[in-house]
Amino acid sequence: MRLQLYGKAVCDLCQQAKTLLELLQNDYRFDIEEIDIYSDEQLLEKYHIAIPVLEHNGMIIDSGIIDLETVENYLKKQNNIENS
Repeated sequence: MRLQLYGKAVCDLCQQAKTLLELLQNDYRFDIEEIDIYSDEQLLEKYHIAIPVLEHNGMIIDSGIIDLETVENYLKKQNNIENS
C-alpha cells in the first residue's frame, strides 16, 4: 500500500505527519510518497491551505494536524480488507 503525503519543504505540520507515518510503519506495511504541492500548480491550488494532506487511492485520510488514531484506524481497516 502506498500513501501520498502532500506538503511542502518547510512545514512543521508536514514533518510531524511524516514522523507519525514513519512510526506507524513499525506496525503496518505501507510506503510513503511525499509530494511537494509546489511542484504542480494544480496541487498548489487544491491543497495550499490544507497541508499536510494524507491520501490513499484518491481518498483523503486526514489533513491539517494528522491524527495518529485516524490514520491507524484507516490502516487497520485496509489491512482487514487485504486479508479477507
